[in-house]
Amino acid sequence: MNAFTRPLSRWCGLSVLTLSLFTLAGCGQEKQGPPQARVPEVSYITISPQKLLLAKELSGRTSAFRVAEIRPRVNGLIQKRLFTEGGDVTEGQMLYQIDPAPFEADLANAEAALAEAQAKLPSVQAKAQRYGKLLTSESLSQQDYDDAASAHDQLKATITALQAKVATARINLGYTKVTAPISGRIGKSSVTDGALVAAYQTVALATIQQLDPIYVDVTQSSAELLRLKERREKGLINPDQKNQNAANLIMENGKPYALEGIFQFRDVTVDPSTGSVILRLIFPNPQAEILPGMFVRAIIKEGVNDEAILVSQQGVSRDTKGNPYALVVNAENKAEMRQLTLDRAIGNQWLVVAGLAPGDRVIVEGLQMLRPGTEVKATPVDQGQTAQADARTPKSGEGEK
Repeated sequence: MNAFTRPLSRWCGLSVLTLSLFTLAGCGQEKQGPPQARVPEVSYITISPQKLLLAKELSGRTSAFRVAEIRPRVNGLIQKRLFTEGGDVTEGQMLYQIDPAPFEADLANAEAALAEAQAKLPSVQAKAQRYGKLLTSESLSQQDYDDAASAHDQLKATITALQAKVATARINLGYTKVTAPISGRIGKSSVTDGALVAAYQTVALATIQQLDPIYVDVTQSSAELLRLKERREKGLINPDQKNQNAANLIMENGKPYALEGIFQFRDVTVDPSTGSVILRLIFPNPQAEILPGMFVRAIIKEGVNDEAILVSQQGVSRDTKGNPYALVVNAENKAEMRQLTLDRAIGNQWLVVAGLAPGDRVIVEGLQMLRPGTEVKATPVDQGQTAQADARTPKSGEGEK
């Protein structure tokens, strides 16, 4: 072997050795096989029924308990306005003074005419009585007696008419003092001193509104009324005797009103344009915090669900059609799909009507890419976190599906 062939044979030997090592490494990898799939870890909550007071939040507007539009009952000139605009007035308080002079004169004339007629009555009455006695002795004609009796009756009728005229004049004189028919808060005046007003005119002089208590009129769909009736008939909701007619209020700024109101009545007619009915509530309003025309939200108690099933909203998903479902851990520790029927949202939870049962383990964590039928490693959610979530959840059911 010459000097040229020795390096070449050394290089060939190294190549064969390297190829052998790669071959052995490849054989070792083929013997190991594919890695085993990791079992997904999930966390669940156990469904436990609970007693729940259900309520419905409805929007509406406020209106005054009583409204009185002040109008004059006689024609005349306003002498003086006797109230402060925007202030409180009491029933019977004098608001306006209409010039009474013409009405005082009418009353004086009517009283004078009545006095004149009453002064003539004794003479005419005595004459009629004398003619009656003379008629029996045949010393007086029947016609003379009839004339005297007729004059007496006519004078009595005149006195009655004049008495009515006096009463009318006295009433009209009283109408010159325009008083408040109800107690409440009065608005701005449409007239000033010196204005000429007409009896029962179209434009009111002012308006008084009684604000304590105050009405709250809210609307509820007729379909919701039918659903509520169906739930009660099926026993899903039982009337709450203690809070059956109670209601709460949320003001325009989102803050709850301190005082509790009561449900008064539900209208008997459905509005065809909206498909809803009006519910009237009454709330005490001693500080006049609620003003007529405010937009508010009322929380009305519907009843009590003794076996309510609540599930965290993070445990409810929706399919491509928008139908809600949940994944539960079955007895074989596999994820199982349950189609749900939801009633409404209550805080951070859903009220479930159908699809879950007490004792079901609903998966709330680890839902990403989890498919039904997949074996899972399930652990319960930390009870401390659950208690904190429950504390943040309202005790009464509010809101809609």
